[in-house]
Amino acid sequence: MPIATVDPATGETLETFEALSGDEIERRLAKAESAYARHRVSDFAERARLLNRAADLLEEDTADIARTMTTEMGKPVKAAKAEAAKCVKAMRWYAEHAEDLLADEHPAQRDVSDSGASRAIVRYRPLGVVLAVMPWNFPLWQVVRFAAPALMAGNVALLKHASNVPRTALYLQDLFKRAGYPEGCFQTLLIGSGAVEDILRDRRVAAATLTGSEPAGRSVASVAGDEIKKTVLELGGSDPYLVLPSADVERAAATAVTARVQNNGQSCIAAKRFIVHTDVYDAFRERFVAGMRELAVGDPMDEDTDVGPLATEQGRDDLEELVEDALGRGATALCGGQRPKEQERGWYYSPTVLADVTPQMRIHREEAFGPVATLYRVADLDEAVKLANDTPFGLSSNVWTQDDADIERCVRDLEAGGVFFNGMTASHPGLPFGGVKRSGYGRELSGHGIREFCNATTVWHGA
Repeated sequence: MPIATVDPATGETLETFEALSGDEIERRLAKAESAYARHRVSDFAERARLLNRAADLLEEDTADIARTMTTEMGKPVKAAKAEAAKCVKAMRWYAEHAEDLLADEHPAQRDVSDSGASRAIVRYRPLGVVLAVMPWNFPLWQVVRFAAPALMAGNVALLKHASNVPRTALYLQDLFKRAGYPEGCFQTLLIGSGAVEDILRDRRVAAATLTGSEPAGRSVASVAGDEIKKTVLELGGSDPYLVLPSADVERAAATAVTARVQNNGQSCIAAKRFIVHTDVYDAFRERFVAGMRELAVGDPMDEDTDVGPLATEQGRDDLEELVEDALGRGATALCGGQRPKEQERGWYYSPTVLADVTPQMRIHREEAFGPVATLYRVADLDEAVKLANDTPFGLSSNVWTQDDADIERCVRDLEAGGVFFNGMTASHPGLPFGGVKRSGYGRELSGHGIREFCNATTVWHGA
């Protein structure tokens, strides 16, 4: 895949970029190693000063970087502005909290009294150079939610961004440079996916994090495992959205529309499978389908647009194939099910709701990365939980209920990294984020995230 900015609203190639040469990659690795030697011994006050400065600059740049993101991957510009604001919030959160999150831990003396130690502590130290392989769907947020904690912990970063968002990738490098970070602390590598293995195997790279597809995660994890290097993976999701008898159906249906089409439906944590109890199925279906039909599809630069184009032509084609497979096997399109006739250019797909979905259909098992929802009717909570878990993924989940017994059952039995009640899944810097099963492993954000790329060092003092 060429490294290029291609406007998904028109299909026009706006700019192409040359991949870095082997010699330039070597220079970047040397810079990273040198930067780590300096950055690792900086204090938290200096790291916080730098990260807060980066947050200030990003806040000033919001309008411009939002247009860049929209131009490169098609998200509505209002959503792009919100993404930038979320990044600013996370940067400031880690600047404020990192020192406390990584403070020395002091085990109670009674717990280590038989260890022979007069004093013992656990200290968190950085690992080194961390390679981040990041996706295009949240081209700013995915990077910042890794980089902010990693830099605050004393690590340095190498970014291999998706090949269709090079302008955003270069902006991030420039942002940290303007903030005053020492040269080499954050570098963007304009490279193809074929160059990742050699970089990950390089002795100067200590660990890797990847957000992306299951095949990409498998590849990076395999190489890192061979080199015995730490990895964190956030992969796909096919999140269930359960609506149970005690739910506020009107709110559940309105939120379901946003939960499905956020970021043009191209979000791992977007709700994708809507599992509704038979007692409230008809009422939910009516409201949900009406809400999906009412969405404004069009120019993502228009502030009134709800759904823009998919990021790539291949992505649109893949989604189209999933829907056609389902329709050909007996599914019913309650709305959508095709490309919008009003959009003659660009990679648009109509907001779609499919009913009568069966396990024989690909969309029952595969992640639909676009504004397509599947709707299921279930007889009881047992059937709802079984269907929710009938997926290879386990990123997050949503449940609408006012029943305490339902809540406890879902927390206990849903196979997911998060369970969100009476609201849609969202990430927050203070809460751990990640999945189970084929959605990956490890956690980002919160104290869990900042400690992923730290060496938890036992410090023992004899009597």
